[in-house]
Amino acid sequence: MSRKGNCYDTAPMEAFWGTLKNELVHHRRYETRAQARREISKYIEIVYNRQRPHSRLGNRLPAAFVQQWVRQQPAA
Repeated sequence: MSRKGNCYDTAPMEAFWGTLKNELVHHRRYETRAQARREISKYIEIVYNRQRPHSRLGNRLPAAFVQQWVRQQPAA
């Protein structure tokens, strides 16, 4: 939920939902809610989080960004 007068609070999530709908949901017809949940979860975990470059991360894959971040952390 955006705070009153601050439309930028929800911009990242709105962008995500737009991408999800354009790349997956609008191109398929689901037989059941369970099937929709499985395919959407699979899309998020495999495509969106691992294979799709994100401009906010310097056009890197999220998984690669996290790996680089972990390597840069001081050893505990």
